[in-house]
Amino acid sequence: MIPDFVYDPPDVPLSILHEDRHVIVLDKPPGLLSVPGKLEGRQDCLLSRLVAARWDALLVHRLDCDTSGVMIFARNKPAQGFLGQEFEKRRARKTYIARVAGEIAQDSGRIDLPLCADWPNRPRQMVSHEHGRPAVTDWEVIARAPGETRVRLSPLTGRSHQLRVHMLELGHPILGDPIYADGAARAHPRLMLHAATLGLHHPGTQEWHSFSAPDPF
Repeated sequence: MIPDFVYDPPDVPLSILHEDRHVIVLDKPPGLLSVPGKLEGRQDCLLSRLVAARWDALLVHRLDCDTSGVMIFARNKPAQGFLGQEFEKRRARKTYIARVAGEIAQDSGRIDLPLCADWPNRPRQMVSHEHGRPAVTDWEVIARAPGETRVRLSPLTGRSHQLRVHMLELGHPILGDPIYADGAARAHPRLMLHAATLGLHHPGTQEWHSFSAPDPF
């Protein structure tokens, strides 16, 4: 059963990793929406906080509310369009760090399972070979500890909840996941998923840049 979502955004200052006249890169805290929610009481978000400090900030992509880590924003319309193409054409390269339930026996692998919305149980997503859109994730074990594994996840596509569903299908849900984990695996103070690195071409120079934020767990 999915617990009711109670939005209690953290009262923390902006963590700016990089800024220039084309882009601003932030380390998003967990528990903060990327953009305003549709329901009342969910207007506070990373975008609104950033615009209050940098009026020209424009959205490029999103992270789940419970996920922390690197997010890039544009500072003008041409940069926003350029960065949007980096994601749409899959030129952007992202890696995530996660702590998952159980000890994964293999050292690395690829998950290739199509995903779609589980409409009766929104916001859940699910694997569907009939209705799903292609979704591919590469994973690599970083370390093992009793009852859990730290992994590096590299999504090759950008489906909603992709990493969370793929790790669940692997039999190792991400710790602290309020939607896909159960029992002891859910009983953590936050979703143990962090966007660690983001690499893409810079809209001002077209040169490759990589941004990173250390994982907090």
